[in-house]
Amino acid sequence: MKIAVIGTGMVGRVLAGRLAGLGHDVVIGTRDVQETLARTETDALGTVPYAQWQAEHDDVQLMVFEEAGRFAELVVNASNGSNSIAALRAVGAENLRRKVLVDVALPLDMSQGMPPTLSVANTDSLGEQIQREFPEARVVKTLNTVFCQVMVDPDRVPGDHTLFIAGNDEDAKNTAGQILTEFGWPADRVIDLGDITGARGTEMYMRLYFQLAGLFNTFELNIQLQIAENAAQH
Repeated sequence: MKIAVIGTGMVGRVLAGRLAGLGHDVVIGTRDVQETLARTETDALGTVPYAQWQAEHDDVQLMVFEEAGRFAELVVNASNGSNSIAALRAVGAENLRRKVLVDVALPLDMSQGMPPTLSVANTDSLGEQIQREFPEARVVKTLNTVFCQVMVDPDRVPGDHTLFIAGNDEDAKNTAGQILTEFGWPADRVIDLGDITGARGTEMYMRLYFQLAGLFNTFELNIQLQIAENAAQH
């Protein structure tokens, strides 16, 4: 499948590298190719400059947003949540039309340090904002409740832990689910929360996630949903 990952940060790189390793034809979208390749500094998390990563992943091509959107059959939004709408506008509404748009981004507000708060919550979500902005795209919210390394390799966390998915289009969720299966997520670990409003819960869960990450000094953690046997019959 032709897949465009929007975002050159750590999450985008991990997803793009894994998807390419699975045999997909993958590109990464950025605002300015030359500027991205010219950066020499590591980011706040110690992520190496993009050019260094690119040299080790010559099976992934770097393109400007619009070109990446035209190329893709499926788009993954791994951009910074505060910039996601602008980045996807640069991709272009026509280039997103009828395509599955897998949104893994989070609307994090880091202005007060860790743990972050959310710039949108309770009655809305980034996933819903993207769906409203691009009504002809088929937005699926998933993978955002785990660290990027766990997204693509769930066995990094032991046990039968849980992932969530939400979106208005059942076929789009099925397509995204196939990617999850390729990453190693068994279907019975993936909980379908229904339409795109389910993104509210998975995005707001991140407040607890970051608190747990600080408590246990690791981002490689996840939760397992357990349902009482008698409750499951109702």
